[in-house]
Amino acid sequence: MDNTIDTKEFDLVVNKAKGYGKPARLVIASAECPNILEGAVMAKKEGIADPILIGNHMVIRSLLKDLGESDDDYKIISAPEGTDPVQFAIDKIKAGEADILMRGNTGTRDFLMPILDKKNKLLKNKLFTQVDFFKIPGMSKTVAISDTTLLVSPSTEQHREVIKNMVKALKILGVDNPNIALLSLVEVPSLDMKDTLEAANLVYRHQHSDPIAECNLVGPIPYDLIVSKEAAKLKGYDCDYCGEFDGIVVPDLKVGNIMIKVLEHSAGSMGFGVIMGANVPIAITSRSDAAGKAFLSIAAARIMLENIGSEPTETN
Repeated sequence: MDNTIDTKEFDLVVNKAKGYGKPARLVIASAECPNILEGAVMAKKEGIADPILIGNHMVIRSLLKDLGESDDDYKIISAPEGTDPVQFAIDKIKAGEADILMRGNTGTRDFLMPILDKKNKLLKNKLFTQVDFFKIPGMSKTVAISDTTLLVSPSTEQHREVIKNMVKALKILGVDNPNIALLSLVEVPSLDMKDTLEAANLVYRHQHSDPIAECNLVGPIPYDLIVSKEAAKLKGYDCDYCGEFDGIVVPDLKVGNIMIKVLEHSAGSMGFGVIMGANVPIAITSRSDAAGKAFLSIAAARIMLENIGSEPTETN
């Protein structure tokens, strides 16, 4: 997999992150992961982040050496024996010693459980959700996709929070009043497909009685109509946003996770992800992803650091 960054695709995100001048303190839990560590090195060189590497000293030093880096330029800390490295990293943030949390060489569940632990008080809004940003072939803009990691089978109310968090993430990255699609197999609600009825209900409530967020909401709508104006014309689907959507809300975790993996591994799409709904920016990427994706996640989290305090806290 190509680990380089296509600046033509994401230079707005990178330049905005670099524009703050001062690097953020980035703490990586279990930093013994070559691609994620390389992404952190890239962020350091660009002046976006100052990495704090939690993990095995010897392994991290060896990986830094492979990257042509001196370990003297990095803060490397071993978590005390018996201590969860993710919790240790969170404690660094709670103590005011770090600004951004990032996943390293840990499983998804192991990374998320301490984040979800109420004692850490990281929940800012009603729900944590992951928002991924991708360049989809044939579309001219970066598209947000959610939720791809946390919610197995979201309820209608959880989907409302997914939409809210997506709109907030898009706004932070410079997209106001985005066009959001509720992905489904078909565009006509069907009694045999629960997600189509839910999507139609969400859109109706949003348009007539209970606006979810400042966005244009469309659904149910299949993938071909989301990404292609031509497909919409051929099917006689009347929607000005086809081919120009800013966000795609998936019906469940299985669909979302498969979708982004197909985009990455078969369509050659570069993307990055962040967790929304927390009191601190959280960068998250897979251990199998390219270093470039880790770098972009850090850049996006750096932008969110400057904006996260301006978002009101929602009460449950």
